[in-house]
Amino acid sequence: MTRPDEPENASSQDSSAEQLLGTVGVRKRSVDAAESRSANRLWWDADADDYHAEHGDFLGDDDFVWCPEGLREEHAGLLGDVRGKRILEVGCGAASCARWLAGQGAEAVGLDISAGMLRHGVDAARRSGTHVPLVQASADLLPFATDSFDLACSAFGGVPFVADVGAVFREVARVLRPGGTWVFAVTHPMRWIFPDDPGPTGLTATNSYFDRTPYLEIDGDGRATYVEHHRTLGDFVRALSGAGMRLTDLIEPEWPEGHTQVWGQWSPLRGRLFPGTAIFVCALD
Repeated sequence: MTRPDEPENASSQDSSAEQLLGTVGVRKRSVDAAESRSANRLWWDADADDYHAEHGDFLGDDDFVWCPEGLREEHAGLLGDVRGKRILEVGCGAASCARWLAGQGAEAVGLDISAGMLRHGVDAARRSGTHVPLVQASADLLPFATDSFDLACSAFGGVPFVADVGAVFREVARVLRPGGTWVFAVTHPMRWIFPDDPGPTGLTATNSYFDRTPYLEIDGDGRATYVEHHRTLGDFVRALSGAGMRLTDLIEPEWPEGHTQVWGQWSPLRGRLFPGTAIFVCALD
């Protein structure tokens, strides 16, 4: 598995983040919470400029796009009526979703582990004129009081990059008020059996769905420069239940007609055959 913004067959030219961090190869091995936090903070700091240069137009300064398929909260309505609600965006990146929510009358807060990504959030706020509080912290160590938010959401942020997904869900449950909602989007777990290739090579299964060994990129000393964690659908459901949450819906967005944009391993070719994104809609019991 490779990171969601770079297909596996495109590694002939290193990104500036790889060069900066001295990335020399790929490994699969166990990773603890501290190593995951450190690697991904450094990675997203180093990659923030390139990421927004490539994807910034698609994501917008104040838009809520759930996934590379282009599903927008404006049309999906997965969070319901957000007016007057206090909402936490987990792994917000530049916080475009949080700013969109603020524009709908919510009191939104954006949280991300990367100062580099949050810096782009400050720039986007200046351009859009919509400002939301931005907090630097890890998704498994939320620096908020219990019962602080009505809703929490995450569009490909935080959840895949933390070693213990149960810790993330327990923290989200802690900061949600009774009856709160948690909605998060991740790479569809079945995608892990295929190479990260948007072309025909990406249609042949090569990996075990049941192999939860983390995917790492490493430097010359074997230190992780990027970490991503795979969970099965069952893993997610059990972790949610263990955190006192109930799954109320699972959205698997279909590739829309006329959508031609390729984003890493997401493409029209693969999208019309199998899902690339899973969006979990959860209620706090």
